[in-house]
Amino acid sequence: MENIKTTLLYKIIKFTIKCFYRKYEIIGLEHLPEGACILVGNHSQIHGPLVSELYFPQKFYTWCVGDMMHFKDVPKYAFEDFWSQKPKWIQPFYKVLSYIIAPLSVCIFNNARTIGVYHDNRIMSTFKKTVKLMNNGANIIIFPEHDVKHNNIIYDFQHNFSDVARVYHKKYNDDVYFVPFYISPKLRKVYIGEYTVFDVNNDPEAERNRIRGFLMNGITDIAVNLPLHTVVPYRNIKKNKYPKNRED
Repeated sequence: MENIKTTLLYKIIKFTIKCFYRKYEIIGLEHLPEGACILVGNHSQIHGPLVSELYFPQKFYTWCVGDMMHFKDVPKYAFEDFWSQKPKWIQPFYKVLSYIIAPLSVCIFNNARTIGVYHDNRIMSTFKKTVKLMNNGANIIIFPEHDVKHNNIIYDFQHNFSDVARVYHKKYNDDVYFVPFYISPKLRKVYIGEYTVFDVNNDPEAERNRIRGFLMNGITDIAVNLPLHTVVPYRNIKKNKYPKNRED
C-alpha cells in the first residue's frame, strides 16, 4: 500500500476539522470478507467524504470527483453540484464562494486518501490506481449518487462504477466484493451491510444493473430498519425538507 505524504497545511486542516466534527461509530467492519472490497454508500452531502477520511481505517481510499483536485475546475463544479439549487437571490454569493474554496479544495483532495474520478479518457487512470491499491490490500469507498432521486433515502446511482471490478479480475484473476453502507449523521453512525461478489461471467450491462440494484436496495434496507431519524440527502436542500428514514 502506498505511503501518502501530506503537506503541513493539510495536516492542520484535518486536525482542526477532527476537533470540531463529532466522531462516528463504524458498525460492521469486522464482517468484511477477505479480499478486494468496494464499499458503496450514501453521500449524505459533505458527511460521506468527511467520515471516510476521518474515521475509516487507513487502508480505505475514497473515489472523489477529479474536478475538485484541479484549481481551474473547482469553481464551476462546486457551484453546480453544491449550490445551484439555492434561491436565485443568494446565488451570486455562492458563485464567489466557489472561487474562494478552490485553493482549499485542491489542498484537501490532493492530500487525502482519495482517487480522482473523471468522465473522459482519464477514467483509465482512476481504474489503474484503484486496482493497484486493491491489489496492495486497500479497500475502496465510492459514493455514486447523482441528481436523480431514487427514494427517500438515496438518489440514483451512476451506472459504470462497478466496471473497475472487471478490470481488477482481468489483471489479477481475483474476485471483488461490493458492500453497501449507510451513513447517518443524525445517529453519528455508519452501518455496513451484507456483500455480494461481482460476477465476471454475467453480461456486462446486466451485472452493472445487478450491482447497482443490490447496493441501492441494501442501503435503503439498512436505513429503514434503524430507529426513526432524519436522513441527510445527497442534494443540498433546505433542512426542513429533509426526509425521514420511514413513516412511523
